[in-house]
Amino acid sequence: MAMKRQAYKSTSCSNFLCIRYSTILSLILVFTSFFLFLAQLRHVREPLLWAGQARFHGDLRDAKFPWNKLCFGPTFKKLKLAVFSKTWPVGAAPGGMERHASTLYHALAARGHEIHVFTVPSNRRPQHDIHEGNLHVYFAANDHGSVNCSLAFEIFNKINASGAFDYVHTESVSLPYWRAKFLPNLAVTWHGIWYEIMHSKLFQELLVNPNEALPGPMTELQEAIPRLIDEIRFFSSYRQHICISTSAGEVLVNIYQLPQRNIHVILNGVDDAKFVQEPEAGAALRRKHGVPVNASLVMGVAGRLVRDKGHPLLYEAFSSIIKRHPGVFLLVAGSGPWRRRYAELGSNVMVLGALEPSELSKFYNALDVFVNPTLRPQGLDLTLIEAMHCGKPVLAPNYPSIVGTVVVNEGLGYTFSPNVKSFVDVLELVIRDGPEVLKRKGMACKEYALSMFTANKMASAYERFFLCMKDTRYCQYPLLTDC
Repeated sequence: MAMKRQAYKSTSCSNFLCIRYSTILSLILVFTSFFLFLAQLRHVREPLLWAGQARFHGDLRDAKFPWNKLCFGPTFKKLKLAVFSKTWPVGAAPGGMERHASTLYHALAARGHEIHVFTVPSNRRPQHDIHEGNLHVYFAANDHGSVNCSLAFEIFNKINASGAFDYVHTESVSLPYWRAKFLPNLAVTWHGIWYEIMHSKLFQELLVNPNEALPGPMTELQEAIPRLIDEIRFFSSYRQHICISTSAGEVLVNIYQLPQRNIHVILNGVDDAKFVQEPEAGAALRRKHGVPVNASLVMGVAGRLVRDKGHPLLYEAFSSIIKRHPGVFLLVAGSGPWRRRYAELGSNVMVLGALEPSELSKFYNALDVFVNPTLRPQGLDLTLIEAMHCGKPVLAPNYPSIVGTVVVNEGLGYTFSPNVKSFVDVLELVIRDGPEVLKRKGMACKEYALSMFTANKMASAYERFFLCMKDTRYCQYPLLTDC
């Protein structure tokens, strides 16, 4: 009897423990599944969350993402900055570098900072210096129309003697490294590095000789590695490095072996008051240039019509497309050797010539999709972000600088490998998607561009960078004045 009672008691305890353990186990499984679900949801959603402030607290010099993602508040401290720039926009159709420089330094001057730019005019003609409020532009050209560093430094030293510059900034190698290494308070912004240029030369060779088993002399490619090694060696002559794409920043750390704390990513921005969505202006431009009202799709490309901008690639791909899709049209804004070749494609291609900056917004608005076929995987092409501000999706090669910074997901546009077959396949996809899908993607592009690629975002980030370099208190984020 005792044994029966004991057996019954043991069984009861065992059942009780089993029930309790199973309950605990079930709860653990439920909570584990819940947290795994949340983690998976976060993993899925994060790539789509481009807008808004990045979750960052700490020293800005440790940031491994673009400073444009942060929201910096107002500052009451004013800086005196010296800038060396390759060119300054003067006359018609300036390039991207000139437009970037003008946008950035006008914006910084408007914020109350004293800006002195040492440069040459983009049209290579004699030009009077410019003095507009806080912005001062000094033209110091040599006989070839490039910056005369000796003359520029004479002016620099004279202005510096009347009140020292807080910081010196050079756009790429406008200030050569053998002079830069003697300036302790110096930063350089790289709009292209030789590691990326080397890739550009590789893609161009493959495009020109796609089926050659043993191509002929490849002088540029053969010279690329020695030039890359030379560049890696002299980059340390510059104190602080600003990259305009996340991928370039990673290369400077991983390949060029520069200290992580000396590498900062600040993306280019454009004036979002000039590049805006205006469907009526786009429709007017279509009428002006005779685009049929029943066109099934209108694509566009802008920039210099030269080989390294990818025009051989676009020419071949579009030649194939119009044979199957006669309702598709291509608008070409720009001038250069490939203008005549495009004329060979007939009435489906309209070459508009070089457009004034004020006309570019209308051009983008006339498109269903903006195409950038560039063979130069370097920097951050302003035409892409200008088109996005105008509410247009973009189509570009899948270079790290583009997929990591601009077309960060499929909702913003399309990417392709830099060869004709891949390009044609993606163009077919664009045509299948049609204007309505392209319009939705264009709205997503506009939202993303406003969150990352505005002149205000860019100038705010540069302002905070220079303040941080002068006074480490400004390196902390967020400050009480930050958003």
